[in-house]
Amino acid sequence: MTETGLNPAELEAAILFEQRGSLGVVVLNRPKAVNALTAGMCELMLAQLQSWAVDDAIDQVLVYGNGDRGLCAGGDIVAIYRDALDQQAGGGNNSSAAFWATEYRLNSLISRYPKPYIAFMDGLVLGGGVGISAHGSHRLVTERTRCGMPETTIGFVPDVGGTFLLSRAPGETGTHAALTGSHLAAADVLFLGMADEFVPSERLSELALALESEPVDEVLPRFVAAAPASALQQEQQLIDEAYAAQSVEQILSSLRSVTTEDQETAAGYAQTIESKSPTALKVALASLRRSRELSSLEEALDQEYRVGLRLLAGHDMAEGIRAQVIDKDRNPQWQPASLAEVSDSDVESYFVRNGEHELGLAAAVQS
Repeated sequence: MTETGLNPAELEAAILFEQRGSLGVVVLNRPKAVNALTAGMCELMLAQLQSWAVDDAIDQVLVYGNGDRGLCAGGDIVAIYRDALDQQAGGGNNSSAAFWATEYRLNSLISRYPKPYIAFMDGLVLGGGVGISAHGSHRLVTERTRCGMPETTIGFVPDVGGTFLLSRAPGETGTHAALTGSHLAAADVLFLGMADEFVPSERLSELALALESEPVDEVLPRFVAAAPASALQQEQQLIDEAYAAQSVEQILSSLRSVTTEDQETAAGYAQTIESKSPTALKVALASLRRSRELSSLEEALDQEYRVGLRLLAGHDMAEGIRAQVIDKDRNPQWQPASLAEVSDSDVESYFVRNGEHELGLAAAVQS
């Protein structure tokens, strides 16, 4: 998720900014990497959005991804893998911390943006891609959308404000999405409250053209279509009953105990969860429960930053990335290997304040 050594020309090409009429346009332009974010891209986007916020020539902002694979598949996890290994070896590399600080400031700005912020959540929208879209004022999904926070698969937890969003989803559906890391279709993203409207992908270009000269609230009704039924909504009763438990062990026990017609579905959920990092699962659940009590996105981002720095220094994040992306053996060796070995005090340690290393976003927006 950190800068990957893009030279200035490559960085300039990786994210494009245009003014089209009164529309400011952000184009993520790394299609071969599904527009994965680097630190430099986030820095440039943050600066441009700050400039457009006070530019009278810009009435609204649109963000989309080039290529046919998606808006953004997240951050550059190969770089964070290198950073994590460096920290495990006692190195002083803090590039991931610096990247997260910029990225989270960008997420906060988007959530408080003074002008309409329209995100085309087409194709893959994962991790950091959620951060630059789901905090906007107009979040549009399509029949191609596959959105999620799959961080527990790599020994991490939802960030970029993901714990804030998921903790406010209906019932326990956000808890389910966080622990399983599932890729969700458009109807499920709408149900979770992480998107606003469904627009067929074939109409996005026409919509973008109309936005150059017309306000989004006047234009959008002409393009909105009915979304399919949400599978997540249909399964909510099962999810609410199982995930209301206060520990991951209890959630798994509840899922394994289902004997109704939902037994196969519940067993599938349990199997998926059991493949994830035990540490990440317990810390993710605690993060969601704590985020429910927080009053602002910035408080959640501060908490996610605190947790992220400690996970970066641990074993499972590097191991999860190795198994999924580096060696691709899909066989991570988690340490600790079982939920029973992750104590409550272990989990609590991830939430202890970091002194001078605190992000401080909540205090900054209050001042």
